[in-house]
Amino acid sequence: MDWGSLAGLALALAGIVAGQLLEGGHAGSLLQPAAFLIVAVGTLGAVLLQSGWPVFLRAMRMTRHVFVSAPDEHARLASAVMLWCASARREGLLSLERFCERETDLFVRKGLHLIADGADAERLRMVLEQDITIYERRERAAVRVWESAGGYAPTVGILGAVLGLIQVMENLGDPARLGAGIAVAFVATVYGVGLANLVFLPVAGKLKSLLQTEVGRRELMVDVLCGITSGENSMLIADRLAGWTA
Repeated sequence: MDWGSLAGLALALAGIVAGQLLEGGHAGSLLQPAAFLIVAVGTLGAVLLQSGWPVFLRAMRMTRHVFVSAPDEHARLASAVMLWCASARREGLLSLERFCERETDLFVRKGLHLIADGADAERLRMVLEQDITIYERRERAAVRVWESAGGYAPTVGILGAVLGLIQVMENLGDPARLGAGIAVAFVATVYGVGLANLVFLPVAGKLKSLLQTEVGRRELMVDVLCGITSGENSMLIADRLAGWTA
């Protein structure tokens, strides 16, 4: 669990509520179901229209990476690489086939399969780099769902504010109903701006950072696997891994 991300979200929400209380307001004033419905459903509809259902679902699945840290595979992979190097040097590249099914990383497993099947370093690099390009393009499309939500939410919040003011204008003769319309108007803006800047855009930023880290890891593994295929000295490969595992 990434407690830093959870703490950040909790701190942001607590700051807004605390500020409301310090100004003499009530926390309940920020709970407006109508305003939330306008902002949440309106933003959801706009994002779905832009991205489409498959990309939207992928973006939702990616959200878990914001709050749940991925297991640290650095030490395990570094140890496995040294084992692959020793096996390839003693028994040849075909011996790497027995490591394929043990490998849990699907990208690395594919690389080992290609080596065992006789792919040379140039062919191996071409195939794996193409995989990285496709992976990065697909994941960036999902990240843009969160960026788009951060752009649409404030505008939908303003739309909610306008709808609330329309309700106020329609009920000028009934003072008892004016408060509800004004509340929807202002709280809808708070929801739109707050969700965009406290949730949607930070989530997009973290997912971008995680994606960049994963792409860098895969590019390093391409270099390592190509080095094994070319018969590169295992100490040079170890040195290449050292910066990643530090």
